[in-house]
Amino acid sequence: MEKIILYNFCEIDWHDAIIEKIMIDRNNPGINDSIVIFIICADNTKRNLRFNNVYWADLNMNFGVVASESIVKAISKGRDCIYVKELYAKWKGMINDVDLNYYEIETNSTGSIIKIIAKEVLIITI
Repeated sequence: MEKIILYNFCEIDWHDAIIEKIMIDRNNPGINDSIVIFIICADNTKRNLRFNNVYWADLNMNFGVVASESIVKAISKGRDCIYVKELYAKWKGMINDVDLNYYEIETNSTGSIIKIIAKEVLIITI
């Protein structure tokens, strides 16, 4: 059973959490584009990170390593982040009223970096 708990993204112990799957959902394009990352935390708790109202993502991922994809660190920043500022500039004022946040996940196993700009992230314990 899913249990939505409001966590502060930066307060989660991300170190050594395993990424099992990443899903991009465009069933409602432009209304709510979302990305879901399925993880298993170091304490074996299964969680889904559901990024809602995604405006930009960069999944700079490396493959070919025979190992679980573990997280070394994850951070979030607000609209003062350079990536968010660049996105606002790109849209030339059309989304200035949208409150966006920046999320970044870096992995141990392959040195991959996932960057997402979205309105929110829900952390769902399964």
